[in-house]
Amino acid sequence: MSENEETIRRRWWKEAVVYQIYPRSFQDSNGDGIGDIPGIISRLDYLKGLGVDVVWLSPHYDSPNADNGYDIRDYRKVMAEFGTMEDFDALLAGLKARGMRLIIDLVVNHSSDEHVWFVESRKSKDNPYRDYYIWRPGRGDGPPNDWRSYFSGSAWTLDPATGEYYLHLFAEKQPDLNWENDKLRAEVYDLMRFWLDKGVDGFRMDVIPMISKEQTFPNYPPEHRERTEYYHAVGPRMHEFLQEMNREVLSKYDVMTVGEAFGVTPAQTPDLVDERRGELNMIFNFDAVLLCRAGHRYRQWALPELKAIYRRQEENAGPYCWNTVFLSNHDNARMVSSFGDDAEPWRVPSAKLLATMLMTLHGTPFVYQGDELAMTNYPFTSLEQYDDIAVRNAWKADVVTGRVPASEFLDGMARTSRDHARTPMQWSNAPNGGFTTADKAWLTVNPNYPEINAETALADPGSVYHHYAKLAELRRAHPALVYGDYVDLAPEHLQLFAYTRTLGDETLLVLLNFSRETIEVDLPAGVEIGDRLIANLAAPSEGTRLSGWEARVHRCRRT
Repeated sequence: MSENEETIRRRWWKEAVVYQIYPRSFQDSNGDGIGDIPGIISRLDYLKGLGVDVVWLSPHYDSPNADNGYDIRDYRKVMAEFGTMEDFDALLAGLKARGMRLIIDLVVNHSSDEHVWFVESRKSKDNPYRDYYIWRPGRGDGPPNDWRSYFSGSAWTLDPATGEYYLHLFAEKQPDLNWENDKLRAEVYDLMRFWLDKGVDGFRMDVIPMISKEQTFPNYPPEHRERTEYYHAVGPRMHEFLQEMNREVLSKYDVMTVGEAFGVTPAQTPDLVDERRGELNMIFNFDAVLLCRAGHRYRQWALPELKAIYRRQEENAGPYCWNTVFLSNHDNARMVSSFGDDAEPWRVPSAKLLATMLMTLHGTPFVYQGDELAMTNYPFTSLEQYDDIAVRNAWKADVVTGRVPASEFLDGMARTSRDHARTPMQWSNAPNGGFTTADKAWLTVNPNYPEINAETALADPGSVYHHYAKLAELRRAHPALVYGDYVDLAPEHLQLFAYTRTLGDETLLVLLNFSRETIEVDLPAGVEIGDRLIANLAAPSEGTRLSGWEARVHRCRRT
């Protein structure tokens, strides 16, 4: 690597450990059953102890909560349930005082239908705000085309006031913004400056590749009728818009940007994140998290599939591109229930193994709240227990219409629903897991909170929480775990994930056994196990043997 390449590659956000907070479910401070910003402030030392460098805060803006904050009514106002702008400023100051940074959600593919822009837009066809959104006349007796909402049904809703349809790729209460409008884009850039000038350190950009729409609004081409995200994520002006955003706003601040890139393939990723193009720093590629889902159903995945995804990401990266590493967030089921083994006694070792993988693969690791406790999926059994609009809409579209049996639908959601990740944080064995003093939380706390909670984890040196903290220290101590080259040593092995990270004279070896069985590791010629740097078991195995769900990181001797 040349000195110039090294200069290009080193960035604070590449070296960071990011922790996502879903504020509604993190900590309630005022007893109303809903998490809030003062509650987050009360837990900042907990985050510092975990080794967190950056907090990603899911939407905190004023919202009617049709989609839990991803439908924004006022981009410059804090949701009243979460607190005040003074609370937000105190949160930001508290993070800075502890040497941490804050990124916030930027949700600008769509707004709430209660945003003043849309309230004006729907009044008449000649309203000054009409073109802030996407309005089209119907086709025959139906909508303009066959585009579908990701929350079920048509992506178009007829508005009786003007007799035209508005586009919403998500819920009816989330109309898509019209990025073809110069004034709309200027408004977005202005609200970005508002938060950056406050001191936030960047943005996680919600479904950002979908901001550009094909202006002829054709029906889906045949190859995209089943997986429409691969159509919507490659709009004709998407790159132009992102480059303009970077030129007008982002390039003027030292910030971190990560795009939620549902529908962007690994091969397309460099077009978004190559730093010479001036668009985004990173994106979330969803191939890994989607391994365990097939529509509403859970899909049994195989380890070589997961390894192949990371290999493809690596092959499409280079000195000018950077990856993210994650297996969970607010839109996916719990990591240990999907990719580990949440049955006792395997829950803790498998959660530690997954943590080891996240912190040692090539890319910036993102940890979702509760994964550091190995929180599990909630035991949902009925539709009434779910809050998620996606579940309720899918029930109407698939079960009520008779297309999917109710039992099959509920079985699938019991493994894959977004609500698994949204149940409140489990802080202690107090009622409601110490999340709230209210009689009832906004979403029921997982009944296993007496056993799985932060208070217990903090008191146990061998807990998943403390393992994450040690991994964060290890990552900081060994630049090879950040910038080192990645080589998969056993891509076809059904149980073993073994890889090296090499930078200069240092090579580290990561060994992960994704099974309950003890296995023997057959390393390639020239690769020998050196000193052990970290392990997930109290009594680690020696040499080339790995116990069930064992994870170890070693120095690697090359002969």
